[in-house]
Amino acid sequence: MIRQAIVEDSSRIAEISVFTKRMNYRTIFNDDSVSFGEMQVYPLALEYINNPDSLKGIYVYDDEFVKGFIHIDGEEIVELYVDSFFAGQGIGGKLLEYAIAEGCRFLWVLEKNAGARRFYAAHGFQETGARKNEEGTDEYSIEMKR
Repeated sequence: MIRQAIVEDSSRIAEISVFTKRMNYRTIFNDDSVSFGEMQVYPLALEYINNPDSLKGIYVYDDEFVKGFIHIDGEEIVELYVDSFFAGQGIGGKLLEYAIAEGCRFLWVLEKNAGARRFYAAHGFQETGARKNEEGTDEYSIEMKR
C-alpha cells in the first residue's frame, strides 16, 4: 500500500535515503566525507521527527514495513528510493505510477546515473535537454518529462 508518510516512518525513510544514496552516488561524486560523514541516518531521522511538516509530500510503500518512498512537490518528483533489499520487485514502478496519477510530470536525475535514467525512460519519461549543475560539485542533473 502507498500512503502518506507519518512520523513513525522517519527512521525507515532516513535509512533508505542514506543507504541508497551511498550505494548509487558514491561512485559518481567520489566524496566519502559526504557519503559517510555528512550523510547519517540518525540526524536525518531526527529532522523528520522534530519537523513533521518535512514529511509533507513523502509517500511510502508499506508492505508490512516501509520498503521505499517517493517525495513529490507539485508536478515534480523530488526523490524516489527503494531499499536495496527489495530492488527489482516493482516497488519503484508502483511509487512512480502513484506520483504520475497525482499529477507529477517531471524530475531531475543525475546525468551519470544511467540506471535511473533507464528506469524513468521505461516509465515514459523523456530527457528534455535541460541540465543543471549539482551545487558544489562538477556533476549535472538532467530534466526528464512525461
